[in-house]
Amino acid sequence: MYTMRTFGGEDIDPLQMAESDVSLRDVAHALSLLCRGGGHLKAFYSVAQHSINCMKEARARGWSERMQLACLLHDASEAYLSDVIRPLKARLANYSELETLVMAKIWRRFGLSDLSQEENSRWKQVDDALLRHEFQALMNGEHLWQPIALSSVPDTAQRRWQDVEAEFLLLATQLLARQPLSSAPTSPKP
Repeated sequence: MYTMRTFGGEDIDPLQMAESDVSLRDVAHALSLLCRGGGHLKAFYSVAQHSINCMKEARARGWSERMQLACLLHDASEAYLSDVIRPLKARLANYSELETLVMAKIWRRFGLSDLSQEENSRWKQVDDALLRHEFQALMNGEHLWQPIALSSVPDTAQRRWQDVEAEFLLLATQLLARQPLSSAPTSPKP
C-alpha cells in the first residue's frame, strides 16, 4: 500500500481514503502552501487564497452559505493529490477520476455530498471567473484574456501562507458551524 503522511501526522492512501481521513486542518495547511498555475506566476499565490476569493465571490453574489462553503472547498482534493494545471489535467484521464473519488469523500465529510448539478455548475462558474482574473493579474502575457464580470474584488496580493491558512480555517469553521444539521460534517475531526 502506498501512503502519504499528512500535516496532522496521519498516514493515508489518498487513492483509497476514507471520509474520516479528511481533515480541515490538513486541507487548509496544504492548500496554503500549494501555488496556483504550476508556480508560473509573478508572485506566490496559493490554492487556498484562490479558494477564499471564490468563497468571497459567492458571498458577493448573494449565494447561500452552503454555496460559499462549496466554493471554499472546491479544490480541497488538491490537498491530497496536489494541484495539476488544467492543460495537463485534460490529458490525464485517470487524474479526473481520482479527483472525483477524493472530492466525493471531502464533500461527504463536510455535508455537501448532495450538491445538485446546478450547485456544482455554480461553483465551477466562480472558479472559471476567478481563474481569468488571476491569469490577468498574476501571469505574464495574459492581458489578452477576456475578463468575466465579478461581484467582488479578489485579493491577489502576495500574502504569508500562515495568514491565508488561518483565514481559510476561520471561514470554513464559521460556515460549517452554520450549516443545517442534515448537512453537518459526520465527525468533529478538525
